[in-house]
Amino acid sequence: MENWSLISLCVLLGLTSRWTVSFHSYSGAGKPPMFGDYEAQRHWQEVTYNLPVHEWYFNTTNNDLNYWGLDYPPLTAYHSLVCAYVAKLLNPEWVELHASRGYESHSHKLFMRATVLFTDILIYIPAVLLYCFYFCDGSSKQKVAAAFCILLYPGLILIDYGHFQYNSVSLGLALWGTLGLGLGWDLFGCLAFTLALNYKQMELYHSLPFFCYLLGKCIKQGLTGRGFFHLVKISMTVLVTFALCWMPFLSDPKQPLQVLHRLFPVGRGLFEDKVANTWCSLNVLIKIKTLLSRETQLFLSMLPLLLKDGLLLPYVVTSLAFLFLSLYLLSALERSTEEELRLGLYCKLTQRWLPKLNLSRIIKWKFWFSLVAMAALSFTSMWLKPPAKLPDLFPVLVSVLSFLHFLGFIIYFNQVQLMEPQRKKSLKKTN
Repeated sequence: MENWSLISLCVLLGLTSRWTVSFHSYSGAGKPPMFGDYEAQRHWQEVTYNLPVHEWYFNTTNNDLNYWGLDYPPLTAYHSLVCAYVAKLLNPEWVELHASRGYESHSHKLFMRATVLFTDILIYIPAVLLYCFYFCDGSSKQKVAAAFCILLYPGLILIDYGHFQYNSVSLGLALWGTLGLGLGWDLFGCLAFTLALNYKQMELYHSLPFFCYLLGKCIKQGLTGRGFFHLVKISMTVLVTFALCWMPFLSDPKQPLQVLHRLFPVGRGLFEDKVANTWCSLNVLIKIKTLLSRETQLFLSMLPLLLKDGLLLPYVVTSLAFLFLSLYLLSALERSTEEELRLGLYCKLTQRWLPKLNLSRIIKWKFWFSLVAMAALSFTSMWLKPPAKLPDLFPVLVSVLSFLHFLGFIIYFNQVQLMEPQRKKSLKKTN
């Protein structure tokens, strides 16, 4: 009973923090002609409700692609259509063709924020709770603490409730896919992740681990026997799910090609708004723009977006709250021994030349340095003007810092996954 009370409190606080952030401003409010991403999501509801499917991704007299044209996969469009039907019932003016462009009101903002909260409750939050209770180590209270920290992660809250997006849908579906694989329900996991990929193309970032895990499992079972039939079932699940999601666009070959063109807009390049962390960081030393064509750059990564929503206060509050709870509930700095951090491989690599090197202590210093650097860049970006000769100084520094973090984490976590003893892997599956 105590665990259920803790879970209820955890979810309640997570929902409260989300709804509190949603009261703040968002980019583009009252600023024609584009009005920001809030208007983009509303406009997609207008388009999907009033126009036939074959016009959703094409430039027509009723669908100006230069004005927030659809550029996400079909499942996002279907989601917009469902929201549009609800909006039509509440107030037809919200989705009226052409006339609703730039529509803003308190009641409509409440509706739009509620649609995000509903998807969180339906998809993301249950997946987080199940993941923590099935796959996180420790006592029940520690598992609740882990779920609490995940639900209070500032990045997702600020993007979905401050800026206005539905990232919790794609991430939630991907997490359901992970749950499926972890519990041995491979077909369910494939279904969930394929839906995530058909909701937002950013899920391509997670596709390689899914592919490698499933292929490795089939090879281990034997591709001339049981593994082959398992591979066929997985392939059919993926293909059928894709076919169902794309069915309305398969009647004309031009349709899927146009959708793909909208999903991967080459014309934007990799450096829009100084947001591509990897490319902006490398470009400081290697001028990628001059060495590679735009088409070549396309095949090397995706384009994250920098959010400019005037959310300084929610950013500071949620970040500090997340930091405090991570340190207090999860005892992050107290659990930093070389064994707990699984630094065995790094110890072996360094003990030959630096036998007295204390990796655990270095990790702690890097943690505090990261926090100080993040705080310094955040406030200098807000309050100081960059030099006239370096107008993009602060965004580039943020990109470089973010890229270094990303690089370090991807190396560390891949090493942990590859070097983790088989005994621990099997133990987690049986718990």
